[in-house]
Amino acid sequence: MRTNFNLPLTKTLTALFGAVVLLTSACKKEKAALPTDAGNTPSKLSTNAIGVAGPKGVCYVEVNNNDIRNVGNYTLSTGEQLFDIAIIFAANINYDTGTQKAVLYFNPQVTNVLNNKATYIQSLQAKGIKVLLSILGNHQGAGISNFPSQAAANDFAQQLSNAVTTYGLDGIDFDDEYADYGTNGTGQPNDSSFVYLVTALRNLMPTKIISFYFYGPAASRLSYNGVTVGSKVNYSWNAIYGTYSVPNVPGLTAANLGPAAIDIQSTSSSTAASLATQTVNNNYGIYLYYNLPNSDVHTYLSSVSNALYGKSTVYTGTSTTGITFYQDINYGGTVTSAIPKGTYTLAQLQAYGFVDNWASSVKIPTGWTVTMYANDNSTGTSWTRTSNTANFTTLFPNANDVVTSVKIQ
Repeated sequence: MRTNFNLPLTKTLTALFGAVVLLTSACKKEKAALPTDAGNTPSKLSTNAIGVAGPKGVCYVEVNNNDIRNVGNYTLSTGEQLFDIAIIFAANINYDTGTQKAVLYFNPQVTNVLNNKATYIQSLQAKGIKVLLSILGNHQGAGISNFPSQAAANDFAQQLSNAVTTYGLDGIDFDDEYADYGTNGTGQPNDSSFVYLVTALRNLMPTKIISFYFYGPAASRLSYNGVTVGSKVNYSWNAIYGTYSVPNVPGLTAANLGPAAIDIQSTSSSTAASLATQTVNNNYGIYLYYNLPNSDVHTYLSSVSNALYGKSTVYTGTSTTGITFYQDINYGGTVTSAIPKGTYTLAQLQAYGFVDNWASSVKIPTGWTVTMYANDNSTGTSWTRTSNTANFTTLFPNANDVVTSVKIQ
């Protein structure tokens, strides 16, 4: 969560599709032909990560606050991965007022995940988990529903395809939120925009996954000139956490739809289990999870997996003790993963979610010492701390938003 427009907002539970509650605090062209079925509708790609019969698990992770690698730390009691698809939430559609074009934007946390793809993306893919990048608006007037022409949609689709190729991703997820259509003189949603976009992206990425978070103006603009969004995307899922509602996406079958959606940190385990049971009983192929935290929540997830697969969930991650830096004072804002003892350059810290000239507070395990440096490679002004420090502005000299490298002992 954040208040400036350079970071994607947290999705929030709402009882109505037309309302969004905002929380405040201090997201190369492939050459293979797209396989088609007898009706010339693009066939739906299988992930096969879970290896057991039952709905695929799709999990959004707020990378501003949490480590996406945690998706890979949950298995069923029989050893298969719980989650099939991990979604990086989120990149943004920004608007360049000079060129009057939509541009793909990555905030610092998303940039860290993408630039360190071996650490964050490939480690999940090695477990059979597909990794997608979610795309949503950024209050600048640009979104998936208001491309003014086919050429404009094609241009943005090319940017997305380039990102998939550059960072070795398995696909793109679309989320029609926070665009603020009309801002910066942009147009309102139109009927052709989303269809043009997914058509262009499918042509560029014939074997990759394209998914649609069923929400916003795009949810009512799924067909144009005889072409349906459902013939171009692989999956769509309900966007209202704690509820069961089948997305109405012509061209997608039950196997490619997710009517159940939960927020792991706010939906009760009993509700999550009930929604899982409905998913199985009605033969739908997707179950949507949102907001996976860094902490171990396998007991909660077992309430879902027992209903979906008749198997409990096991947490396979190791509880790492270490230093954690926070973006804001009083341990607020984005937090790094736990950083173990060692000497770290900026590049090495970034693998833990650290951002240069960013930290404002730190938590330190008992008996540990951290020396923070203003410059890279343990150089420049330094500060040595042996206990939790809630506000770097109280240090002398002021250490707020200046730390670049550290030594932890």
